[in-house]
Amino acid sequence: MLHSGHVRIEIINTGTELLLGNTLNTHGAWFGRELFKLGLRISRQTTVPDGDAIRDSLAETLQRADAVIVTGGLGPTSDDLTREITAEVLGLDLITDEAALRSLENFFALRGKPMVDANLKQALCPVGADILPNPNGTAPGIYVPPQLNRKSNCAVFLLPGPPRELYPMYHQEVAPRLRALAGVEAAHEALVLKFTGIGESDFHDGIDAKLAAVPGLEHGYCAHIGELDLRLIGNRQALEKGREVTLDRFEPFLISDDESSLEKIIVSLLAKRRLKLATAESCTGGLIANRITDVPGSSEVFTHGFVTYANAAKSDLLGVSPSDIETQGAVSETVARQMAEGALRVSGADIAIGVTGIAGPSGGSDEKPVGTAWIAVALQNEGTESFKVFHPRNRKDFKLSVSQSALEAVRRKLKEL
Repeated sequence: MLHSGHVRIEIINTGTELLLGNTLNTHGAWFGRELFKLGLRISRQTTVPDGDAIRDSLAETLQRADAVIVTGGLGPTSDDLTREITAEVLGLDLITDEAALRSLENFFALRGKPMVDANLKQALCPVGADILPNPNGTAPGIYVPPQLNRKSNCAVFLLPGPPRELYPMYHQEVAPRLRALAGVEAAHEALVLKFTGIGESDFHDGIDAKLAAVPGLEHGYCAHIGELDLRLIGNRQALEKGREVTLDRFEPFLISDDESSLEKIIVSLLAKRRLKLATAESCTGGLIANRITDVPGSSEVFTHGFVTYANAAKSDLLGVSPSDIETQGAVSETVARQMAEGALRVSGADIAIGVTGIAGPSGGSDEKPVGTAWIAVALQNEGTESFKVFHPRNRKDFKLSVSQSALEAVRRKLKEL
């Protein structure tokens, strides 16, 4: 039995289509989440094309891993060679497994289809290995226990590539075996704290040393546009101490401690306060409204989403002064405020956002460079607040950054109410 904290698990994803970009490889993230639930981690993940590259990768992995999961290449076609290559690398003969053969025959019989000879290879299994049943497809999986491995003390799992077949097989056949191999008793927990308005360097200067000093706590960061996730891993006591240390310094920047998105938090705050939200967007093109309406329950708190990209639309729909647009420009504090106030007036909502900016790559000036945006938040009977942001990014990232700044302004305002 291996100690759970020292089990080296590697994933080998096979398939030329994964490297050509024709098929998105989602297995790595999925395995990472599922293995963590067992108290285990992936130590390395490799993606290789069909064919001889599987042989080289597997031979290398066997020398350092305690368990390897190989996905794909168990089908009936000529490029499905994972089964054969694995047997060769391990020095094991392949024989036809009668139970697997009957399962294949039944699969085709139930569907009224003839089974071609090419499918017979899917019933082959290394001598002494376990066949892993596949009720969702024709390719059974294979488990080679460590004691059969003539090259190292590494357990080998061969699984089909399609998620609809792989995921059930993992839960039913692989997870119990890995749990037994690792002797997992109590898995560590994870806590993800989502922040906005601060970066990794802020944590490094502010609390990195304090987090590192918490016994049994592992911490790390994952940066996104406009957000930073702080990942804490450990037992419950360590997580509570890590959370306390972090929020003592950075609580004003906290979005959530349950991995909820910024927009989900805003919808929740609006619902609790029984308030309605409207948006008036120019440079973000409706992204703010899209993010809000992606959240279930948003229909109870969101009323209108105005996308007033053209200057005439700003005036016709929101009542923005044409003379102010002419004298101060569409990207200005005055226009942003009038957009928010117009959305508030027309929609009858309780709070409204107005955003206008220069996404680029052209259209900027020395006074208003590309990446400049003005954001305004208006509340019924509370007045309007506005501020300027500067996000010099490509158009897509600029829009996301501005939407993040606008939503964060709304979150902070709602927290005050």
